[in-house]
Amino acid sequence: MEWNLRRMESELRTINPDLLQPSKSFKKSSSGTVTLNVGGYLYASQRQTLAKHPGSLLEELASGKRPVQHVDSMGNAFIDRDGPIFRHVLNFLRLGELLLPDDFKEIGLLQREAEFYRLPDLTEAALDWDQQQTAQREPAFMEVTDSHERSHGLKVYCSDTGFIEKVKSRLVQISKSRLDGFPEEFAVSSNVIQFRHFIKSEMGSRLVLKEDSTFLCTLECLKLETVMLALRGGFRLLTSLDSSRGSVVQCEALHFVK
Repeated sequence: MEWNLRRMESELRTINPDLLQPSKSFKKSSSGTVTLNVGGYLYASQRQTLAKHPGSLLEELASGKRPVQHVDSMGNAFIDRDGPIFRHVLNFLRLGELLLPDDFKEIGLLQREAEFYRLPDLTEAALDWDQQQTAQREPAFMEVTDSHERSHGLKVYCSDTGFIEKVKSRLVQISKSRLDGFPEEFAVSSNVIQFRHFIKSEMGSRLVLKEDSTFLCTLECLKLETVMLALRGGFRLLTSLDSSRGSVVQCEALHFVK
């Protein structure tokens, strides 16, 4: 049987007009899936995923507000941008958060791609991730000073704000059998805690360790708890301890680095 190619093509077009010609728009009510060619890399996604951020370039393409300007040989919409990096753009749309490998080295490129696709939330998330990575690469310094006087109390400084939050999360104030959380009066800044006193004017109010609400926090207890948290968190003690003092609890100043 001899095949008539022109007749075959004509019949196929009658069955499905989009089968043998590039599509000019994503606006196909019958399909909830979209295939994109980004810099030679094919990505398939649900239309609603691409449309999650109103006003973005991808939302306009997925909704049909913006006609497709370029298509590849298979009729897929073609975007002349970095193909591999689009994986992280698409995952951000899917997950609602930015998850990158620890060794990711192209954060600047990702920020530029986010700007191109008009995704300000992704731009901000990329900036936050970059700042966190920078902070982790820089050495963290911690100082614990204790004048051994109740009026001055115990001061904890750390360049890593995450460690300060960890200290605060371990302590809670109890008042009349009620958990009140960490007393904000002790939080001088995001880098400094100043424990000036522990027994409040209200009868029975005290600081306790969150995991053991019967343990009353004294200066010595707070200092030891802070030191143990630091050592478990990877900090190294720099201070040369004076053996005459007996222990870290008796030292007026302790210095750590991570």
